[in-house]
Amino acid sequence: MNRRDFLKTASVGLAALSLPKWLASAVEEVGGGKPNIIFILSDDVGLSDISCCGADHFKTPHIDALAKTGTRFEYCYAMPLCGPSRCVALTGRYPFRTGLNSNYSQNAISPSNEIMMPTLMKKAGYVTAQAGKWGQMPLGPGEWGFDEYLVFPGSGRYWREQTTFYTQNGKRKNLPAGEYLPDIMHDFVVDFITRHKDQPFYLYYAMSHIHGPIVRTPDSKAGAGKQDLYTDNIAYMDKLVGKLVTELDRLHLREKTLIVFTGDNGTAHFGADRSTLGGRRIHGQKATMLEGGSRVPLVVNWPGTTATGKVNHDLTDFSDFFATFAELGGAKLPADAIIDGHSFAAQIKGEKGNPREWIYVELSGNSYVRNARWKLTNHGAFFDMKDAPFAEIPVPGDTTDPEAVAARKRLQEILDQHSAAHSTGPGGARRKQRQQNKKKQQVPA
Repeated sequence: MNRRDFLKTASVGLAALSLPKWLASAVEEVGGGKPNIIFILSDDVGLSDISCCGADHFKTPHIDALAKTGTRFEYCYAMPLCGPSRCVALTGRYPFRTGLNSNYSQNAISPSNEIMMPTLMKKAGYVTAQAGKWGQMPLGPGEWGFDEYLVFPGSGRYWREQTTFYTQNGKRKNLPAGEYLPDIMHDFVVDFITRHKDQPFYLYYAMSHIHGPIVRTPDSKAGAGKQDLYTDNIAYMDKLVGKLVTELDRLHLREKTLIVFTGDNGTAHFGADRSTLGGRRIHGQKATMLEGGSRVPLVVNWPGTTATGKVNHDLTDFSDFFATFAELGGAKLPADAIIDGHSFAAQIKGEKGNPREWIYVELSGNSYVRNARWKLTNHGAFFDMKDAPFAEIPVPGDTTDPEAVAARKRLQEILDQHSAAHSTGPGGARRKQRQQNKKKQQVPA
């Protein structure tokens, strides 16, 4: 029996006894300590970019290793674009509630009307940090409660010839020639966890890869073509994940740390042509309301806690991270806000939990609800998803299939309670003005 197993046994069998201080402390650490939480949100990474999800053209050995020693969730759904996805993950609330339903509507939210994850976790005793992308979000990470942060000015621009600076804890810093910004982000992350290794931390690691423009990495060969550079970026993202795990091992933090790896939306057009699983192309890509626009990888790893090598088939969506991290960290959910997320903390621990029956996806006034078999859009289109993510089979409106009829009725009831907001972006603004003008024309003189 190893020391960890011994401590677990001691916590049960010797509960009524007076334990030595060193043993009592160790039992408490193993059984009741708050986990560190590292939420790795990759950029434009779909199922077909991660080899443990079945990707045909790419290898991600370090992320695969997390899945092999942890749990991979097969059915995770983001919003189809980064801004809404990130807002949903950080607030636990769907776009129609916050108003941030496109990449142009970031001003819909503020700290006065929404609470984000760092504020919640800090109240539970966590120190918090953000590293990476903060685009399509208002203000900065500090205003939203992060104790420390590093942000860069534009996606896909990581060398000095593309951008000259980044911002760390409110201070603008020079990006030296020859320095690769994702490496600077990694160093910031390692420094943060090293300084806070003795207290619970929540790290929102918004990785820069693999958003376009797709440029060279430090490992790219001179003269590499566009497809090679895309492959290089996936490989470098995976390499950084591996380096982070190595640092956690060095600091003896692995058994105290939950790592969550996912993507903010489906594969972008740079990789869509090679977006295949088992030789079949995924239906849709980033910015579409199709399966390939929102279905993303999700891997969780917490040694000694997550089931090893398991593939979970429960539905999860991006609102669930808020409730899940709150439960694991002992944080209280806001009492005055509707939280859409369902905690899957139990599934992370290998238990059955209370799986959600459906997921909800929204973008710019379009939305759909999907359960394990069926999908209904807010425009009335109904699909059989038995061949997803490769095909979405239209179901005739006059179908008499009792299962389909019952599913459509149930999904419509859910959509009726989730009214997608009109886009507040340029197109939405024009639509709103046309509606106002029409109303004016209808007012009697």
